[in-house]
Amino acid sequence: MHMPSQTDTLLRHRAPLASIDPDVAAILDREVDRQEHNLELIASENIASTAVREAMASVLTDKYAEGYPGKRYYGGCEFADEVERLAIARVCELYGCEAANVQPHSGANANMAVYFTFMQPGDTLMAMNLAHGGHLTHGSPVNFSGQLYKVVPYGVRDDNELIDYDEMRELAVEHKPKVIVSGATAYSRQFDFARVRQIADEVGALHMCDMSHYSGLIAGGCYPSPFGHAQVVTSTTHKSIRGPRGGMILGDKEHITKINKTVFPGLQGGPLMHVIAAKAVAFAEALRPEFKDYARQVALNAKALCSAMIEQGFRIVSGGTDSHMMLVDLRPYGVTGKVAQEALEHANITTNKNSIPNDPESPFVTSGVRLGTPAVTTRGMGEAEMADIARFIAQVLRAPADEANIADAKSQVVALTKRFPIHTK
Repeated sequence: MHMPSQTDTLLRHRAPLASIDPDVAAILDREVDRQEHNLELIASENIASTAVREAMASVLTDKYAEGYPGKRYYGGCEFADEVERLAIARVCELYGCEAANVQPHSGANANMAVYFTFMQPGDTLMAMNLAHGGHLTHGSPVNFSGQLYKVVPYGVRDDNELIDYDEMRELAVEHKPKVIVSGATAYSRQFDFARVRQIADEVGALHMCDMSHYSGLIAGGCYPSPFGHAQVVTSTTHKSIRGPRGGMILGDKEHITKINKTVFPGLQGGPLMHVIAAKAVAFAEALRPEFKDYARQVALNAKALCSAMIEQGFRIVSGGTDSHMMLVDLRPYGVTGKVAQEALEHANITTNKNSIPNDPESPFVTSGVRLGTPAVTTRGMGEAEMADIARFIAQVLRAPADEANIADAKSQVVALTKRFPIHTK
């Protein structure tokens, strides 16, 4: 019987995925096809570069590096140190901050680390109402943030659907939160970070900004920066910044030094060094002049899509957008978010159902969908294509149960995507 040699084993590790695991390879091929021929309008998704994906698949996936550069618990970390220091230096240059922790595995982990550093269970956390655009980790009762802390939500006004900063101040004065969070997951307008800091200072709270959704626009100079107003800033590293899936925490040295101990050893063990390498690549890409052009086009496309949706008879929450996304009220079309999401997906348009302020429907049904332009902009689409996309959406939702109608819209969507390939030429 032939016994595999060490060389045979090594060569086997270099074999193509399809020969090792054809099941997974086939699934990935189908995902490539889905991305190629779908319009990705989920505001929190984007398309990472080949360079970012190459770093993600690098040999650093094999390396354990518990601790921080220069202070690891394992040997053989000299190159892990180099790449983490590089990621930190680049992201600090990108946002003009003093210090950073690039180890959080996700945005949720980053937010958890800040809360655990500056609050105790039972303390008061103030953040945007989830029903008005806040995030799961900003106080949802099904999330650790809502289970460990007393949550006081602020929200938007009924008349203009913009954040009510007077209400925020009144609530802060009454409840004295330890942390006030700015940032959201479904709020398309600008945050007044200076006003939030003013309120936080008045009640002795820490101002934490979760810029996950706006990070790419902030890097590109197309959205107000929280730096100088928030003592601590958290973010994902995908979404509009177009990096690998992960998180980061930015701020001054004093606050980040405290947070570092919470991230490790408090919440996480070994960092994902291959992901940190990919973060470094994404930060380098965002430092290039052409990224500013990209961010500017994302914002222009969002405004164009917003205008085109209004022309098609949809209502946009707050009447417009100052960012990369918008919240569409579907009630003028007589459909729910659940129905819209499913019908649009059959036409190769990917969205997510989303509650609107004072939504009469449950969060599982909703009266709205959230749309975003980062991914379609990465493909190279511009304002003209946004008008086409709005037209496709309107066509589907005028008759969401009409299979022939959806098939016709799908054929138009596929024709558009073929003009803007992602992974194939």
